Amino acid sequence: MPDLPTPKDAAEAALFSECWDAVLSYADLCTSGSTAANQLAREAFALGIREARAAEDGTARGAGRRSSRLPRIPLLLTAVRTTAAAWEARGQGHKLDPDLRLWLNSDKAARYVGPPLSRPIALRGLRDMQEPDAALLWLAEVEALPLHAVIRRQGLDPTAAVEELNQVRGLFRDRCHRNHLDTPMDAECRSYVRLLDAVTRSPAADTPPDLSRHLATCVECAEAAACLRLHGGGLPAALAQGVIGWGGLAYLERRRRASEVRLGGGRPDARDAEGAAAQSAAGRARVLRNGMLVTAVLVSALALAVSMMPGDSGGTGGGESVAQGDPVDGSPVSGPGSVLPSADTAISAAPSSSGPAPSVSGTLTGGDHAAGTPDPDPEPQGTSSATTGAGGSEGAAACEVTYDLVNQWPDGFQATVTVTTAVTLDAWRVAWSFRDGQKVDQMWDANVAQSGSRVTATAADYNRSVGANGTLTFGFLASWQNKNTAPYAFTVNGQACTSS
Repeated sequence: MPDLPTPKDAAEAALFSECWDAVLSYADLCTSGSTAANQLAREAFALGIREARAAEDGTARGAGRRSSRLPRIPLLLTAVRTTAAAWEARGQGHKLDPDLRLWLNSDKAARYVGPPLSRPIALRGLRDMQEPDAALLWLAEVEALPLHAVIRRQGLDPTAAVEELNQVRGLFRDRCHRNHLDTPMDAECRSYVRLLDAVTRSPAADTPPDLSRHLATCVECAEAAACLRLHGGGLPAALAQGVIGWGGLAYLERRRRASEVRLGGGRPDARDAEGAAAQSAAGRARVLRNGMLVTAVLVSALALAVSMMPGDSGGTGGGESVAQGDPVDGSPVSGPGSVLPSADTAISAAPSSSGPAPSVSGTLTGGDHAAGTPDPDPEPQGTSSATTGAGGSEGAAACEVTYDLVNQWPDGFQATVTVTTAVTLDAWRVAWSFRDGQKVDQMWDANVAQSGSRVTATAADYNRSVGANGTLTFGFLASWQNKNTAPYAFTVNGQACTSS
């Protein structure tokens, strides 16, 4: 498995983090498992970065001449497709999604690497744009980033950002129209070129019946219509399918969900999104602690009143349950941890030095705590249920966690967490603690919330259920300073896990 390229500077390191998330998301769609997804993503990322750097060096030596190339993220996504095709050619197709294998061996895949004039209109139109304009369009339409986030990343003037994005959309339409005119086509397609251009310009224009029938039978003209029609919300799909090819719509949906998780859909200002999330989580935690304190005081007062009643034998059995209500996912447990070695070394999570958290018999649910005790995790909890395996003794861990440091650079790292569960889970919540102030920036195949050093990953809609003796895997990008030791105190749905 090839090593990931080393960033040349801090700016490229930040760009790598953003690009790697996109590459791994698409590689996961293209493969049949998380191991194959990571392997495909690493090979494709290394290939794409080499191509991007070679193109940049060629532009620099060309005395200002601009080479025709895609922005970083779509370039890397096409590298995933190229690498998958290479796997299929050299007998590694069993690692790929079966539908992708069928697509790779069809005429549809040949269009993306064939003669330039036969390639999809969106791919040619995006490639013909200046790279900053193409990157702006891709981030806003396909990666589904809010405009204020795109403004920060591209260094745009906030007062003119909306107008500039609209100009870029118009520029893309113009490039696509020119490429459509240059495309070799038969007489029938040629007869509809001017009508197609006119109909797609106006939101109020009706499509004539004959043109509608033609678009239903001609793939090339239908692709051109999707690129030329800027209204109606079809531009993201046209870009994703035209540039990526197979799995474009699925990738588009994943990126939309990932954007909502990272930045919060509909928030007016994402500059303080992470700080607001932390403050909200801390506020919920304070409410829970205050509620527990009030409950404890009331129970203690009631026990004292009962003990002072005449004729009472002085028993205090009613107070015993109070001491047993300690939450499983409490504050991080201190304990020594090992320093993470090289980027390709798998690191197992260090167990808590104070011993495993008390096990809970019955079911593993989103609130596996004593009755009446609030859940200490600050993020919203799931409602999963899973019966314990037959023959399992109370106190034995029902899950095993492996923490794998995939890659590391001066101020960031990528890691994956793999959990093997002995019981069936209808939903899951994996929590752990960092020792050195690490902060999770992005996560895939799970939703993330972090309060202080405690991180909680909850199931996505598509991987909520895990069978008995099955595994779940998710990955994340995080930042670190000075020291980056392995996390500890892993739990699944509030129950402590062992580490392998």
